[in-house]
Amino acid sequence: MGNSQSPPADPLFVLASRAFTKQELDELRALFVSLSAQSQSDSRFVSPSVFQAYYGINGALCERMFNLVTQRRGDGMLTFEDLVVAKAVYEKGTPQEIEEFIYQLCDVSGDGLLRRSDLEAVLKSIQDTVFSTKNTEHGLSPHQDFVSIFVNAASFSERLGDSNENVMSATDFRVWCNAVPCVRKFLRGLLTPSEPGGVGRQVPRLQYPKTLRSDMLLMTREYAWHVGGLLSPDELEEWRLLYHSALNGQSFNTFLGSLSDAGGPTILVIRDKEGYIYGGYGSQPWEKHSSFYGDMKSFLFQLFPKASIFRPTGANANLQWCAVNFSSDGIPNGVGFGGRANHFGLFLSSSFDQGHTFPCSTFDSPCLSKASLILPDVIECWGIVAGGALGENPEPAKGTILERFKEDRNMLKLVGLAGSSD
Repeated sequence: MGNSQSPPADPLFVLASRAFTKQELDELRALFVSLSAQSQSDSRFVSPSVFQAYYGINGALCERMFNLVTQRRGDGMLTFEDLVVAKAVYEKGTPQEIEEFIYQLCDVSGDGLLRRSDLEAVLKSIQDTVFSTKNTEHGLSPHQDFVSIFVNAASFSERLGDSNENVMSATDFRVWCNAVPCVRKFLRGLLTPSEPGGVGRQVPRLQYPKTLRSDMLLMTREYAWHVGGLLSPDELEEWRLLYHSALNGQSFNTFLGSLSDAGGPTILVIRDKEGYIYGGYGSQPWEKHSSFYGDMKSFLFQLFPKASIFRPTGANANLQWCAVNFSSDGIPNGVGFGGRANHFGLFLSSSFDQGHTFPCSTFDSPCLSKASLILPDVIECWGIVAGGALGENPEPAKGTILERFKEDRNMLKLVGLAGSSD
């Protein structure tokens, strides 16, 4: 007796055990027995190397996770009690407990302060874990700016004593996690088995014409992982390039024609003449409307020089905009997201050679570029292939686009959404 399998007197373990059903505890015990056998520890503990191999975490983040899970003992031995206590907090704790655990996890130096260097180490570990060479597809190399674009989205507002260094406050960290849900999703899924499509590690397959070189694409696997932070696993299976301005020409009509069979969510990506990259996720097809439409699944995002996502706030229903061949100045022709007519969160005019981006309450988003007026350099649109072939709907829409448009507007009027203002 007296080994790690015996009922311990540790009150923390006893309390943590109550968070699990008997079956869950049995499964955890079976996992521990398997991993401890691989560690050749006579069923006493799991070694750091076996822990790393099973959970597939690379770099400083793995060392920090092992240190936290073993309650900072520094003895290199993960016991069954450690595993139960860690999972009780990390997976079944209150939102505040989980947030605190993730905050401590990102403090890789372990000094109680979240510095820029800590965040950089965490992101480098994520890059090495999710985008390892063996997972690279289509010759797309790891994004050179992966670490910097996510760090650039963070604030370090807490002054450290008399030094010139600022560190991340708990509020800063919470805001950052909200802006980069892909990172939070990854950090929440670290104690699940290592799989290519595991929690926070799923990256869409990017399908595009062979006539287009991969280095011509705006969307990289790293950017796709970021944008996919708010999407379901089904929506992260495959994304297909529907339109690229270098391939299809910078034409609004060609753009709409290329998307006519999409029948589902799309991702619009723009790089402007200033080098900024940003866009929007449209949950509804791009079809002619005389006012805003869409639902609360749409969002705006930035990709470069920083990576952030901006969700709908509920302030209004001005989500998607697609106006075609209208003659009224109050109905600007083009595609857009958020804000109000002529003052959008993001807008591309039907000429496709200019647009604008303003701060808007729809998504609580800032100006997405260096200046409000944007001059597009490259425009892409990707269709999400989920649950079947792209454009394949369980119940095909009936009638023309204009007929469906009238029906949609009547329904919106009934629920009071039509004509909502910024």
